[in-house]
Amino acid sequence: MNDNTARQLDHDLPDLESYWMPFTGNRYFKEHPRLISRAEGMYCYTTEGKKLLDAVAGLWCCNAGHCNPKIVEAIKAQAETLDYSMAFQLGHPMAFELANRLTDMAPDGIDYAFFVNSGSEAVDTSLKMALAYHRTRGEASRTRFIGREKGYHGVGFGGISVGGLSPNRKMFGAMLPGVDHLPHTHNIEHNAYSRGLPQWGAHLAEELENIVALHDASTIAAVIVEPIAGSAGVIVPPEGYLKRLREICDEHGILLIFDEVICGFGRTGDTFGAARFEVTPDMMTTAKGLTSGTVPMGAVLASKDIYDTFMTGPDGVIEFFHGYTYSGHPLAAAAGCATLDVYQGDGLFERARSMEGRFEDALHSLKGEPNVIDVRNFGLIGAVELEGIEGQPTARAMSIFRECFDNGVIIRTTGDTLAFSPPLIISDAEIETVVETVRTALRTQ
Repeated sequence: MNDNTARQLDHDLPDLESYWMPFTGNRYFKEHPRLISRAEGMYCYTTEGKKLLDAVAGLWCCNAGHCNPKIVEAIKAQAETLDYSMAFQLGHPMAFELANRLTDMAPDGIDYAFFVNSGSEAVDTSLKMALAYHRTRGEASRTRFIGREKGYHGVGFGGISVGGLSPNRKMFGAMLPGVDHLPHTHNIEHNAYSRGLPQWGAHLAEELENIVALHDASTIAAVIVEPIAGSAGVIVPPEGYLKRLREICDEHGILLIFDEVICGFGRTGDTFGAARFEVTPDMMTTAKGLTSGTVPMGAVLASKDIYDTFMTGPDGVIEFFHGYTYSGHPLAAAAGCATLDVYQGDGLFERARSMEGRFEDALHSLKGEPNVIDVRNFGLIGAVELEGIEGQPTARAMSIFRECFDNGVIIRTTGDTLAFSPPLIISDAEIETVVETVRTALRTQ
């Protein structure tokens, strides 16, 4: 880069100082900024005009690709018609339409949608629903939650309490009281290079029985797990594991919550992970792909039994003292409806399922490359785990991330794992581009 070009780029950059960026090394970023100014389809573009193939759908969320014209038009039309409507004691038609469409998509028995604005809010909402549900039924002693090691459930205090990623917890002191955690199912010794569901590890669901025996079922409100743990590095459940969790919860009157924030809306090759794995929870938390990342929105999808339990007392009373200023926001609801239209009209869930094998083969071709110790996948979500550099955790993966960016591909890192969750519109050629860019980066470390 010559001096004139550098000065021009510096002139074009905004002042970076005031923005405290999330989950980012702020000092490094502000010395080495990577700014995205526009996006379309599978690609993002930097402020300098550099074209980047997006292999992570924004942040696991742009499942229909970037700036889909039908979704953009729906948001524009809604903004011109109704920009905002209070969600307390008032409603607007689009929110009800979206709720109906979501519950039609959900597994049988999941019949109600409560709108929020993010996955973190969806998780905290589901935990409050679980507590209030048991109290309303006369079992107020059920206050304990069971999460899972390596689980990620957003960054609210409820979510980090049931979550199991220590960096997200250690700076913030006391969590919700009485939370316990199942062991995670990640085991390279037994499951390295599994294609799809690992065959080893279903027995780990039995640890829930030990936790129940320790605390007594009468104290446990809910178990919350991701069908596939995304932010921990794409940890795929062993064959039969989720079904066994469902059985144990049923035996002891414990609610089962699936965090579908990443797994929902085609990522697993079906509507939700619950559908693909044929296990119906009592609640599902959703966000991200709900609007293909265009407008912040999430939802808790709940069973009829949970909803009906709240619908007691005189007409007109508030049954659940919870909600947000932007619950069911008109622009978000319009974006959600349009996104579901695109998913259905373009057959994107079916397309994701049909691409699964090619995506799997491409990722697993990285076995044997320098420092690769595991590859795992399911649907259009995958991971390549690397041998870390001694004394420098995350450094190797971050180096790969930066080199891939410089070579025109955006990937995601979590610890020393490279994660992939491309938009459902990705082509065979684009899958090859992603994998070959990663291969080149691995060989230059």
